[in-house]
Amino acid sequence: MLIRAREIGKPFGAWFTRRMVVLFIIGLLHMIFLWGGDILHDYAFAGLLFLGWIYLFQTKRLKKFDNPESFLRIALVWLTVPFVVGTIMALGFGVRFDNVDLTEDWQKDQYVDSEIDSRTKALPPWSADETEESDQPAAADSATDTESEPEDQDRELTEAEETEETINRRVENRRKRLAREKEEVDTFSHGTYWEATKVRFRHVGTALTVTPFFTLVMLLPIFLLGYWLIASGTLRNHQDNRHIFKPMALIGMTFGMFFTVGGLSVMQHPVADVSRILQTAGGMLFFFGQYVLAAGYLGSVVLLLSSPAWSKRLDHFAPMGRMALTNYIMHSIILTTIFYGYAGGFYGQVSRAPQMLIVIAIIVFQLFFSRWWLERYRFGPLEWVWRSLTYKTMQPMKITP
Repeated sequence: MLIRAREIGKPFGAWFTRRMVVLFIIGLLHMIFLWGGDILHDYAFAGLLFLGWIYLFQTKRLKKFDNPESFLRIALVWLTVPFVVGTIMALGFGVRFDNVDLTEDWQKDQYVDSEIDSRTKALPPWSADETEESDQPAAADSATDTESEPEDQDRELTEAEETEETINRRVENRRKRLAREKEEVDTFSHGTYWEATKVRFRHVGTALTVTPFFTLVMLLPIFLLGYWLIASGTLRNHQDNRHIFKPMALIGMTFGMFFTVGGLSVMQHPVADVSRILQTAGGMLFFFGQYVLAAGYLGSVVLLLSSPAWSKRLDHFAPMGRMALTNYIMHSIILTTIFYGYAGGFYGQVSRAPQMLIVIAIIVFQLFFSRWWLERYRFGPLEWVWRSLTYKTMQPMKITP
């Protein structure tokens, strides 16, 4: 859109800002009223930051870097920062701790985790009201103890006392977390629509707080890569750039699958529930694998498009892409209708294999529905709303014969 606007000398900033603001609002409504895992508000925020980035690099001082090649270099360096930092931290950790230290820490973590499990099961479910009531006399007792034994204030805790304090604190935190999770599961399994909406609304603040970090670490460098793919002509002239996409496909699919499955295996291992070291290592492997595997997917699809037969097959998915926003929201409508208690009520009752069958059924339905719709209308329903609000005028919808 930016390239086309520049080519015809059309103003870009104002209408693109409106486009991103409308997308942000759609994402916010989706997150509150349908499904809490919305990604649209993140994309909209990233889009606004990317627009600011474009304007920043049009200034006199940075103008020499306003080209696809510079954006590619910046994006690649940006993407490697988390992995470089993680590697440095891992090396520092390896230098600082030897096998004896790690064995002692592991034994301590095992003991703490075992105690937390047993004590959590032995205690009644956490109640906010009960905790508020019990806090008052505890605070009074603490004040009395402080007044009667001031010499204890500076006393250092022994290792056993520190461990006990850690266990008690984590037990209480786990009970609270389990209580919140149970409340949410009960609400989504049996609650009304408005009860489910209240639960989703409670998480909006947390989601919006995470958005800037998520955008800066993951989305913005990916947007820069996307800009390079289009602005450099690499994607539009993909048949002339097989030397780029073939290594992406081979390396991305091979190593990406290795890192992704390896990271998941580490994170899902029972030991990882106890060891934060393994959790961190598995998370970093999985995080890295996502980027590599995504590059593999992109390279594979582009190579398939170079084949006339495969290009014809993949062309069936084009209408789905033209209605991406409508289809995305449709997923939430269909799946919440199937699973949530105020509709189908299958929450937590469908295993992974049947879930995949549901996914396939939805995709097949959307393949036919998208083609049927676009044979009659210019845009998908939500695409029409998005476009009309962006241009501040009702867009023509029906295709006239």
